[in-house]
Amino acid sequence: MGDYVPTREEAFELLKKYNKSESLIKHALAVEGVMSHFAELLDEDDKEKWAVIGLIHDLDFEMYPEQHCAKTKEILTEANWPEEYIRTVISHGWGICTDVEPIETIDKVLYTVDELTGLISATALVRPSKSVLDIKPKSVKKKWKQSSFAAGVNRSVIEKGAEMLDMDLNTVIAETIKGMQKVAEEIGLKGNL
Repeated sequence: MGDYVPTREEAFELLKKYNKSESLIKHALAVEGVMSHFAELLDEDDKEKWAVIGLIHDLDFEMYPEQHCAKTKEILTEANWPEEYIRTVISHGWGICTDVEPIETIDKVLYTVDELTGLISATALVRPSKSVLDIKPKSVKKKWKQSSFAAGVNRSVIEKGAEMLDMDLNTVIAETIKGMQKVAEEIGLKGNL
């Protein structure tokens, strides 16, 4: 039991069990794609772990928005998920709905890119191409400055996360875009290109 490692398939099944909303599933797939990209970028050993954590991070959001992260912890604990996976997933709500601080690199990346994928998706959708494939970091930065645009996106979390990672914000945006481009079709952002 202690050495159970969830596969991507199991994570996706669990995600679909608790989430019926297409937009939430696409968000999960976007974060999975970006986490996979960062795992490669940072030359991490366990790339599947990064992907699985990205995929499952908002597990409880549709059914239990008031208990976001807490309910995920419950569900994953019952499913015998490894403690370190659960801790990383919970840490993305740090300062918002949990007091679990992002410590490991994987925690910090999840914390940073979760909100950022939302901003990039929104930016892509207002482009003539409706695509993430031709988007440039400067377009995202332009939209960043308009606080009314994608107002639900917490920009200070993204900034704090980039700082934690000791990465330039533009680099974080550029790499997050690359991660999303790899899964453009799955997340509905291939557009008309």
